[in-house]
Amino acid sequence: MLPEWLRDYFESRPVATYSAFAPLRMALLWTLTLGLLIPVARAQLSTEDHLQDPGFWPTQPGASRSGYTGPEACRQCHAEKFATQAETAMRRTMFKAASSQPLHEHPKLTFEVGPYRYIIESDAQHSLYTVTDGKQKLFSPLLWAFGTPRIGQSYLFKRADGHFYEARVTYFARLKALGFTPARDLLHPKDVEQAMDRQVPPGEVKKCFSCHATAAVIGDQLDEQHLMPGVTCEACHGPGAKHVADMKALMKGDLSASQQDDIFDPASLMPNDYVDFCGACHNTWWDVKLTGVTGPSTTRSAPYRLVISKCWGKTGDPRLVCTSCHDPHLPLQTDEASYDHACLRCHNTVIGAALTKEHPGKACPVARKDCASCHMPKVYVKEMHDYFTDHRIRIARAGEPFPQ
Repeated sequence: MLPEWLRDYFESRPVATYSAFAPLRMALLWTLTLGLLIPVARAQLSTEDHLQDPGFWPTQPGASRSGYTGPEACRQCHAEKFATQAETAMRRTMFKAASSQPLHEHPKLTFEVGPYRYIIESDAQHSLYTVTDGKQKLFSPLLWAFGTPRIGQSYLFKRADGHFYEARVTYFARLKALGFTPARDLLHPKDVEQAMDRQVPPGEVKKCFSCHATAAVIGDQLDEQHLMPGVTCEACHGPGAKHVADMKALMKGDLSASQQDDIFDPASLMPNDYVDFCGACHNTWWDVKLTGVTGPSTTRSAPYRLVISKCWGKTGDPRLVCTSCHDPHLPLQTDEASYDHACLRCHNTVIGAALTKEHPGKACPVARKDCASCHMPKVYVKEMHDYFTDHRIRIARAGEPFPQ
């Protein structure tokens, strides 16, 4: 059925009354309706919306533990990708706290705010988190470390009630010290208990583990005992047990196994969905809008910033999706020249050259290299104590206000 607003609009227009025109009129209405709605259907969605759709999507709970094989099984056929992906920040985005590099490098970390003193003391086997106001002292061993040492690392622990609690402090690489966990600063807590932590709701716990680990949630339950820390193959390609079985059958001569479509390839997605795919953990446009986050903090959500770039357009461009610049199987490149090839897929290199479908972007009048240094400026995010590359591609000018 036509949307009411569109039906009312057309019914108010003068149209010939001959009955012979009725089918033509209806066909025209539907053509215009589809033309208006298809771009909307292809636009960005929230991660929760994507998870309601059939098929695989990152952070989706697994149906059963037996569906997963672990990355070692992938290594048999994809040895090179296995080796390089193991060195990526995504692969190292979650650890048992006892294995945390920053905590090993800094056996005693302290942070003081008013009368409250926060301490994390670590040895080879444990990390103990303590908070005191000089009169009362609370402590608990840390269980899980989230985040890479390149930017920061936050910590979860459990109390006797079995619930997860988030430490009020985070390690920040630029500071080489502790600071308030982002968005959790509390200058005047009512007591030591409130100063120490925040209880994390079960749904939020599952979201945290789903992005920082692989096969963390089975059914509706967090599976701490069997999850795979870090983002491994099956976090992006879906459960791989059936795929592995099919490939083994193929190698034994069963040609029908090659016809099975039982592993997910994100490269098959349309540009908008491709960016949303990465946005499942890095935040889609709608994820950011629904949280109400604004200002420089949004640069932490690269997919959101990317799709509001002028060159993204309405439906995106396959030359501008996340993996155009970042191969998830390789460590992150930090020198800006490494990304010039992506810019030059669309932009001309000769000033005044005719614009074409293959190269619809004008040549930069300033430079032919290090494009990101001017067009993707680094923005300081206060709560992270660090700079983030702004993926809203633009002509950035010194002193301009942060573009929302």
